[in-house]
Amino acid sequence: MDSGEHAEQSQGSTMRGWISVFIMVALVALATIALRTFVFVPYEIPSGSMEETIMTGDMVFSEKVSYYLRAPQRGDIVTFDDPEVAGRTLIKRVIATGGQTVDLADGKVVVDGVALEEPYTLGKESYPLAHTASDASISYPFTVPDGYLWVMGDNRTASQDSRYFGAIRASSVTGRAAMVYWPFNQIKLLS
Repeated sequence: MDSGEHAEQSQGSTMRGWISVFIMVALVALATIALRTFVFVPYEIPSGSMEETIMTGDMVFSEKVSYYLRAPQRGDIVTFDDPEVAGRTLIKRVIATGGQTVDLADGKVVVDGVALEEPYTLGKESYPLAHTASDASISYPFTVPDGYLWVMGDNRTASQDSRYFGAIRASSVTGRAAMVYWPFNQIKLLS
């Protein structure tokens, strides 16, 4: 084998190596896009509205697969498009679904006449919130329209939620918060 043939083989091998790397990078990028679009999205929690369940600064995976198979249910922690600030995602707990009636009585949340047991609030009471940007306030009892959800933060004294902006469209839900994955010493599944 002369040096010319060896150089051609070496060039061909190098070219095949670069093509393999390019294809691998393209496949990883496509898989990442597909996973974020159809399976899960990571979020950093910017506020204390879900404390102590989820702390400010925690990183959370919100999965989408559950809602391909079923609708959001009471108790689910969901991520959804903020009904007041375009492009912002919020995270809250589903308290009631379409057709259910929500009332706030003596600091308790009452759904369809039954006071909820809510250990995740750590005993914080639930009272109505006034929407400062409008004269419209929510009157109780409130019947959630079909296709909507009533959502509330677990930290009832520090959460702007359906008491503030009303029921949200179920179609605005982007996923079910499934896991805190950061910080590592606080990794946990959410329910």
